Amino acid sequence: MQFTDEHHAFRRTVRDFVEAEIQPHMDEWEAAGMFPAHELFPKLAKIGLLGLEYDPAYGGEGADHTFTVIAGEELGRINGNGVPMGISVQTNMATPALARFGTHELKQKYLAPAIAGEYVTSIAITEPDTGSDVARVRTRAERDGDDWVINGSKLYITNGVQADWLCLLARTSGEGGYRGMSQIVVPTDTPGVTVSRKLDKLGNRSSDTAELVFEDVRVPVSNTIGETGRGFQQQMQQFQHERMIAAYMTVGSVGHALERTRDYLKQRTTFGKPLIENQWIQFKLAELAAELDLLRHYNYACAEAYLRGEDTSRYATIAKLTSGKLARRTADVCMQFHGGVGYMEETWTARYFRDARLRSIGGGAEEIMLQVLARAEGFHA
Repeated sequence: MQFTDEHHAFRRTVRDFVEAEIQPHMDEWEAAGMFPAHELFPKLAKIGLLGLEYDPAYGGEGADHTFTVIAGEELGRINGNGVPMGISVQTNMATPALARFGTHELKQKYLAPAIAGEYVTSIAITEPDTGSDVARVRTRAERDGDDWVINGSKLYITNGVQADWLCLLARTSGEGGYRGMSQIVVPTDTPGVTVSRKLDKLGNRSSDTAELVFEDVRVPVSNTIGETGRGFQQQMQQFQHERMIAAYMTVGSVGHALERTRDYLKQRTTFGKPLIENQWIQFKLAELAAELDLLRHYNYACAEAYLRGEDTSRYATIAKLTSGKLARRTADVCMQFHGGVGYMEETWTARYFRDARLRSIGGGAEEIMLQVLARAEGFHA
């Protein structure tokens, strides 16, 4: 992948923004269990980060996917994964289907304010007893005249406490399995939408995660994204955006962790010499750096395929699988090489260790990625 001066300038812009507007507040936001999305997102919008690939008619930048790659890598360098997760929900999980399949009126009303940072968005799919099995979604939307009447609940919803609208996946017919689902824009100020609880998580503490309940929630049928009954298929496409941005952010996250560990080991002296002089340590870090480079260039191959208009499902699945594994190994090694101080909450390694664990669960568990690949390769009866 070839990066131009424009790409390099954009990378500097994002990195400078992260250093000035996000890093100084991370400890505060982690302690609060939430970052102020309604304050941060308008600032992100000013540098074009909330609508990079979206149509300028709705406030987007009209850029190509290479800028999303750069944005992901730089957001991954934030000292805590909660904030980049919340941002990527807005940009790569809750809005792609609306941008691609939504009507002009729906995009004017909901996409444009999201790109401007005026609305915070969320994606509402997971339910208490469904997890990664999206085909088992039970939340129902029954038609009553020109309205959908929605009943059900959703769990583990990132940005769910602060969201102004949801991209909701619900059953709109009696057909079972993956058939009969639709994506619906649901404003969270609609009567019957309730945040039943804010969840307390092991990591990613600076992002709010909610359980949502829907009781006789009425929204117009015109809030349906795309074709009624095609919600599952549209969501499967939207998942690819989620998995790609996760892999891009992992490159930034792992790279930053290795840099910080290297710098610590250069100044930490034991037995009369810096720890970095230990060959075992050098080899372990070199091995992780090599795996990081493989992931980075695999991501670039994925991005190039996306730019060519190809189906990137296989790329995204492999990238998601390998990036989660790499993040977990890196977190373990970095903590180990920091020793006892690395186990302390005052050291960045503790937060990184906690946050990294979700990368193999969220956005499709590691086992689901393996199942998808096994089927694609014919490794089944």
